[in-house]
Amino acid sequence: QSLSQQKLLTWLSVLECVEVFAEMGTARVWGEMGRWTIIVLIQLAKAILRLLLLLWYKAGIQTSPPIVPLNREQQQPLHPQDMEDNSSGKDQTYVGRRSSRVVRSLQSTPSLQSRHWGSPQQREESQSRRAEGLNQPPTPLGLQETIAESIYITRPLLHLLSLGVWGQRSWKPWLLSAVLDISSLSLLSDLKDLNRRERAELRRRTILLLYYLLRSPFYDRYSEGRILLLLRLLADYVPGVGFVTRPLMDYLPAWQKIYFYNWG
Repeated sequence: QSLSQQKLLTWLSVLECVEVFAEMGTARVWGEMGRWTIIVLIQLAKAILRLLLLLWYKAGIQTSPPIVPLNREQQQPLHPQDMEDNSSGKDQTYVGRRSSRVVRSLQSTPSLQSRHWGSPQQREESQSRRAEGLNQPPTPLGLQETIAESIYITRPLLHLLSLGVWGQRSWKPWLLSAVLDISSLSLLSDLKDLNRRERAELRRRTILLLYYLLRSPFYDRYSEGRILLLLRLLADYVPGVGFVTRPLMDYLPAWQKIYFYNWG
């Protein structure tokens, strides 16, 4: 990736990290008008950055989060003693004569901070698979797939526009957003030879369709009573589950009020 593309991904990641805080802070300071203003500005900035990545840098199907979080356990450097052992040619493993089981030799035991509980071969294989997944180039998109990804990127803006035209209680913004999400996934379903990250992203988008059960007005008219009844039954009749379901019942109304939790 070029330096400019990395900067775009960084800014996009920052926006996704602070969007909920920005919405809640602006609502506290400037009220509803300021809240919706910051929502529109953040969604507009995210759409512009994603369209630049899609059309200019040919980034393909974009994942969320844009930058893969660092796995510190897999990225830990070798202990200096391990490097000395490697350079001196000491065997890191011992193979049992009768069991053929591979175990770490005592001479190559790393320090406690960099210790892992698998064999060196398993760690090397997991690191190589992760490196291959990160280094795979994005799958080239044709015209149909580019349109599908553009629909997915611009869907938040169209949803906000429909909210401004028809209001928050109307079914039209809910239906418009659902049609755009389903259309995007349908157009992308014909794409073959996706890498591991892109397949995971399409699975994530498919699972997120369940959010439409929790989004207003569907939630207000159909889902709310059934979900709260189910949580109440679990809390009353399943031992230990109430520690999770009762706070969840209290949290759902607050969760419903945050746009970026629901629609972001």
